[in-house]
Amino acid sequence: MSAEMPLWTPTAEQVAGAPMTAFMAQAAQRSGRSLSTYAELHAWSIAEREAFWDLVWDFCGVIGDKGSSVIADGDKLPGAAFFPDAKLNFAENLLRSSGSGEAIVFRGEDKVERRLSWNELAALVSRLQQLFVSLGIQSGDRIAAMMPNMPETVAAMLAAASIGAVWSSCSPDFGEQGVLDRFGQIEPKIFIAPDGYWYAGKHIEVGDKIAAISQKLPSIKSVLVVDYLGAAQEVAKGIAKAETLEDALAPFAAKPVNFTPLPFAHPLYILFSSGTTGIPKCIVHSAGGTLIQHLKEQRLHAGLMPSDRFFYFTTCGWMMWNWLVSGLASDATLLLYDGSPFHPDGNVLFDFAQAERMTYFGTSAKFIDSLRKAGLRPIDSHDLSTVRTLSSTGSPLSPEGFAFVYDGIKKDVHLASISGGTDIVSCFVLGVPTEPVWTGEIQAAGLGMAVDVWDDQGKPVRQEKGELVCTEAFPAMPIGFWNDPDGKKYHAAYFERFDNVWCHGDFAEWTAHGGMIIHGRSDATLNPGGVRIGTAEIYNQVEQMPEILEAICIGQDWQDDVRVVLFVRLAADVVLDEELEKRIRAKIRTGASPRHVPARIVAVTDIPRTKSGKITELAVRDIVHGRTVKNREALANPEALELYRDIPALNV
Repeated sequence: MSAEMPLWTPTAEQVAGAPMTAFMAQAAQRSGRSLSTYAELHAWSIAEREAFWDLVWDFCGVIGDKGSSVIADGDKLPGAAFFPDAKLNFAENLLRSSGSGEAIVFRGEDKVERRLSWNELAALVSRLQQLFVSLGIQSGDRIAAMMPNMPETVAAMLAAASIGAVWSSCSPDFGEQGVLDRFGQIEPKIFIAPDGYWYAGKHIEVGDKIAAISQKLPSIKSVLVVDYLGAAQEVAKGIAKAETLEDALAPFAAKPVNFTPLPFAHPLYILFSSGTTGIPKCIVHSAGGTLIQHLKEQRLHAGLMPSDRFFYFTTCGWMMWNWLVSGLASDATLLLYDGSPFHPDGNVLFDFAQAERMTYFGTSAKFIDSLRKAGLRPIDSHDLSTVRTLSSTGSPLSPEGFAFVYDGIKKDVHLASISGGTDIVSCFVLGVPTEPVWTGEIQAAGLGMAVDVWDDQGKPVRQEKGELVCTEAFPAMPIGFWNDPDGKKYHAAYFERFDNVWCHGDFAEWTAHGGMIIHGRSDATLNPGGVRIGTAEIYNQVEQMPEILEAICIGQDWQDDVRVVLFVRLAADVVLDEELEKRIRAKIRTGASPRHVPARIVAVTDIPRTKSGKITELAVRDIVHGRTVKNREALANPEALELYRDIPALNV
């Protein structure tokens, strides 16, 4: 297909039925403007922010008292306050449905399958709420979970939110120090963990790790062990202050959940930065900001409707888990999957999609690329007729990835590449179901998000690379960082580069269609000869080659300049010889530019990545330069770093 033609265009029927279209009609009515395109709607959402967010509250049916004011100090970044008089409860908004319909469908690889109705979920939340209150939990206390992506995790979060406790979670594959680096900073009173978990068909025990962590967290009053492997009683016996969740809940019968009305800015979640450059930052998100941003993104941009079956492949250590569970607020059924997406093979998530009539399939760019390279074609092997949207995030989706979705997964699907971050527990740029999808482009900035691309002088640029910024306040900005009373760390993270403007740290570019390309993180950009180059531009070229499974690229300080070094993980039986190096360089030169061509190409057997699967250029760069990697615990495979130490080819 020509690059001048979109990969997908919604039909007139799809546009007419989209919640975005209904919202646009209401916006036009309220504003007295003629709003007929997404670009016009977005411009209105920035020009009249108070009217926009007021309409989002009403259109999405937020349960709570809105109050009389929409934005106070709206020109301050940070400092703006949204709905400053409002009172609401996050959990009440997610538990708005009742009845015997499915609220959650859970699969733990091929080992466990469970279903919870809306009434069963509410009953579990009620019993957990009563348990937390009996353990002395009050509004503002922290509850920490090292849990698989399973129903009990969702219910415990909702129970915490119902009484104003602050929820924080990570996945059970985190090492002991990684958990302590996170939860040690926030002093939780309750620690929730499983008796183990399944991964790639193997049962992984975590009892010793739970015991060690709970012993080193003096704030913990109670450890609750959730049964997943069938060994909760045995695990709990070996841990001080521990009991199984089943035993702890036994005294409590289900009754209506009590929802405490709380301020819009009441803390809901503490999320953590990846921690690859030091101890993870503790990012505090508000209940109201998270709720209204997620409702906007899911109802309008994802087109989520009641009876939809909503899936995102995620662990509880990634912000996409927090995003996924908000789907309950749209009366959607959550499809939870825990384990390896390639066990027993790469078809497993599509088996799940077909069996459960999935309507929204969320995954990562890396997963899509792995499918393509494995030669899997779900379009031929699975009935995906119910899948309306396929979403990709985690890293930039390559043009080849875009093409593969339509060629190898499904032709008539809205491919929504989305990008934001833990920092805002949401998106800056994402899908628009009423607009065309163009190869390699994220469709648009989110409604209410004054996103732009600026050069180093703080001037807007078009079809030119620069810093991704947001020039107006938005509800999903963090309340701040934990243990940062004067706000200095928070200010330094986002507002130091440009005054009164959020600078996100992504290297980005507007396209001719009004879409966006993310070229990678700003701190990982390469600067050979003083010209900034995004690493994603290089990956997009070399990862097209069948000989290369994946790559990682850094800038090496060399002779008073920076030279590009490319590390490649090769396919089986492939050798990095002179001929392959020549073809790699030619591919990059013709597909990107001569400036992108690496000075050195090195074969490696593994590439270090974070727990959420993102490759870590900064950690590799530190090792190559002989610097200490400050927080190896943040990595899923820290042993891979040693492959990059003292490489002879990088000394010449």
